[in-house]
Amino acid sequence: MRGVNLLLVESKSAGSDSLAPSLIKADLHVKIAYTGSEAMSMINEGRPELVVVDATNMRSNGVRTCRRLKKELGETPIIHCRNQNQNDDRTAGADVYLVQPFTARKLLNRIRVLIPADDLNEEIVRAGPLTLYASKRSVEIMGQGEKRLTPKLAALLNEFLLRPNEVIGRHHLMKEVWDTDYFGDTRTLDVHIRWLREIIEVNPAKPELLRTIRGVGYIFGIPFDND
Repeated sequence: MRGVNLLLVESKSAGSDSLAPSLIKADLHVKIAYTGSEAMSMINEGRPELVVVDATNMRSNGVRTCRRLKKELGETPIIHCRNQNQNDDRTAGADVYLVQPFTARKLLNRIRVLIPADDLNEEIVRAGPLTLYASKRSVEIMGQGEKRLTPKLAALLNEFLLRPNEVIGRHHLMKEVWDTDYFGDTRTLDVHIRWLREIIEVNPAKPELLRTIRGVGYIFGIPFDND
């Protein structure tokens, strides 16, 4: 993600809760606007590659600011962050909605999925026979070439590749990939697991890499290196 131009809209009162230090530490070029009007002025001076609207310390929920930015920026990705006690308004036009509390890692993972591909500064995650190119959302499978992924499939595969040979619960995957605390129906996860197996497995009906741990979740298993 190094060198990506990001616009952060946050309150002046954010203080130690500011997202800026984590974003800067990740080598993003961060410009900060403290009001919606200031944000609009900044995008006229230079178009960002991604916008983060952090309403967690704002008096408003940031929805109006998101709408204005989306109208001007079109397909430029926007992440909308809010507190649990703020209205869950999904009409903001954002590409990703995050609700506090969330970790800096979770925010950066969302950014990796959304930012444009940059072959010179590509974020690469390798595990076993797979290589995930996070920013351009594609996976290279040994002997099969490179295949494109949807944003959700890329985020899901990223969770597995970062934790090989570790059982990952269904609730965790729903929370991290779909940003939901509702676990009454996980058919969406089941469908995406099936799609992912169709991409990475030699025989999706008899998966060897992405296996089900009945009653718990899934495991991306690869042989341990004995060297």
